[in-house]
Amino acid sequence: MMNACVSKQPENETGSIDQQVDALLSKMTIEEKVGQMNQYNGFYDATGPAPSEGGAKIKYEHLRKGMVGSFLNVRGAEQVRALQKIAVEETRLGIPLIFGLDVIHGHKTLAPIPLGEAASWDLEAIRQSARMAAVEASAIGINWTFAPMVDISRDARWGRVMEGAGEDPYLGAKIGVARVKGFQGDDLAANNTIAACAKHFAGYGFAEAGRDYNTVDVGTSTLYNIIFPPFKAAIQEADVKTVMNAFNILNGVPATGSTFLQRDILKDEWGFEGFVLSDWGSVMEMIPHGFAADLNEAAMHAANAGSDMDMESHAYVNHLVDLVKEGKVSEDKIDDAVRRILKVKYELGLFDDPYRYCDEAREKEMLYHEDHQKTVLDMARKSIVLLKNEGAILPFAKAQKKIAVIGALADDKTSPLGSWRIGSDDGTAFSVLEGLKEKTSNFTYAKGADVVTGDVNFVLELNENTTDKSGFNEAIRLAKASEVVVMVLGEHGFHSGEARSRTNIGLPGVQQELLEEVYKVNKNVVLVLMNGRPLALPWAADNIPAIVETWQLGSQTGNAIADVLFGEYNPSGKLPMSFPRSVGQCPIYYNKYSTGRPVNVEGNVFWSHYIDESNDPLFAFGHGLSYTDFEYADLKIDDSDPSGIKVSVVVKNNGKVAGEEVTQLYIHDKVASVARPIKELKGFEKFMLEPGSSKTVSFTLSNAELGFYDNQGEFIVEPGMFDVMVGTSSIKGLTGSFELK
Repeated sequence: MMNACVSKQPENETGSIDQQVDALLSKMTIEEKVGQMNQYNGFYDATGPAPSEGGAKIKYEHLRKGMVGSFLNVRGAEQVRALQKIAVEETRLGIPLIFGLDVIHGHKTLAPIPLGEAASWDLEAIRQSARMAAVEASAIGINWTFAPMVDISRDARWGRVMEGAGEDPYLGAKIGVARVKGFQGDDLAANNTIAACAKHFAGYGFAEAGRDYNTVDVGTSTLYNIIFPPFKAAIQEADVKTVMNAFNILNGVPATGSTFLQRDILKDEWGFEGFVLSDWGSVMEMIPHGFAADLNEAAMHAANAGSDMDMESHAYVNHLVDLVKEGKVSEDKIDDAVRRILKVKYELGLFDDPYRYCDEAREKEMLYHEDHQKTVLDMARKSIVLLKNEGAILPFAKAQKKIAVIGALADDKTSPLGSWRIGSDDGTAFSVLEGLKEKTSNFTYAKGADVVTGDVNFVLELNENTTDKSGFNEAIRLAKASEVVVMVLGEHGFHSGEARSRTNIGLPGVQQELLEEVYKVNKNVVLVLMNGRPLALPWAADNIPAIVETWQLGSQTGNAIADVLFGEYNPSGKLPMSFPRSVGQCPIYYNKYSTGRPVNVEGNVFWSHYIDESNDPLFAFGHGLSYTDFEYADLKIDDSDPSGIKVSVVVKNNGKVAGEEVTQLYIHDKVASVARPIKELKGFEKFMLEPGSSKTVSFTLSNAELGFYDNQGEFIVEPGMFDVMVGTSSIKGLTGSFELK
């Protein structure tokens, strides 16, 4: 099969990749070039008979004519090989296909949802998680993932916060780079690495009211300082091979048709050499946006703006050739797009061996591999955040008696897998009950209440009004007879994700009422939260002694939670997003700007506040407790070194158990030509300390950390006074200041 492919390649099989791409491009017709810019969704059983009618037949015919450059959602080495064989052996030039899939937090073996991983603040663990996902996905024939999502978002109503790294651009950029490096590895041509895709460019996380696909309207300071940095880092620090544009408009222009975003910023200013992919149907969606009159015009706008590949709008394949012939799109722009696409295919090694990802023996070996289970267990434990632990109710002693476990999610083996789990199998998560059984037999279980009812897999409007309380009595009886109660409550795995926006971000259904009824009969409650977004839980924060945020942890959910509850793992996670007290505070974020009236200095109503709620979050960005106590002391700031401002602090473990701490450094540029946020994360380090031991944690603040982008997109560093805070969260630490001269 490989020889058939090679025999169709251009004569210059040597030279640099750029030379090989140029040689191949010179052989291509305009129809073949446009074909490389066309991506189709998988359309039939590739190993069966060819389709005989409808859209599937057209896709099949286009494939045989060399009018398809990529497929998505084709899974399995056998299926991928069958389609690749057509592209390689039956088309004129034998150009291999690239196969894409949403591999978001694993394929079969699932790690925590990305927001959960971000709570670990452990860049190496996150990189290893992406590496594991790439190994499994590549084993089924996939060589390209539509991840990571590096959108910054401050609004917990938006369902896709589960897919990103939270609200902070510094943390988000570091995590995005780690994920890209995990997916792409050290050698993109290896058969166990896959091309990554930074998405969605740009502003998607700022959709108004947290409603998916909605309008985005942000200022230039937010665009350059908050939205752009993770994308720029993915390109310039991790060499991400592809970028996906966004569904939203920005300054009245759909991102898919934005020359400013795709050509001016991405390709020209940042030097991006990969290719830009539209999101599903986003070329076509410029019509309802009111930016294009029809699909022909949409294709023209997208191609001219720099959107290189069309996902499932069928715009390029049907209109781009004529647009070139009519002079409405230059062939130079087509050549630029195709050159970028072919280069990634060469870098993936697909021209050397188009079937390198089609090893069915490796597919059987790698899926649900034991090593992958170890990787995701480590990631799951590190993702758990201890939000509250009054009276040291946690961890449980090994001999803890009479534990009541209440909540439908405790016995659920599917919901904990979370959203965006296209390749996984239902029922493959270790449940909380299964995890607890590995630790103790001293517990009993009652469901109490359902989270949702019915099939939620593709239902966009989930049942928030589950009113069945028939299980309350059994749960209350069990709580009364127990020493301690573990309430496993939260969202279903599909309460978050794409198109899963919510206006009520408390506990769905009657879970809040269940929690309160149980608390009435037993105050020793540990609330274990499973959710894909920050939740507004003011009653629980005020009343429940222990709250553990576990997100949706993937395949090893129950084992990770049990390890934390029984102290076999000391929780070390920190929040990557602020938790609001009320949905009315959304969007809420730590790196806010001061208003002209930030505090109540006059003792009257005329200052920036709510009359019915605090301005402060329920749980702040960077917050997370431990089973030990960390003491911060001896903050030092040295501005004498020309290489940067040196900041150090001594951290000591004053507790009785070893634990990991995440030391965080924040700055505030007090006066600037463009007002700066009251606090900005500019450094962090995660480390382990044994009881009684201490560590000096040091940071260097260079121009990269001290500067900012002005409203023209220029990076500037201005002299002046800076405040510094180093501590355990965005609201707790030692403070100092320095002058930048």
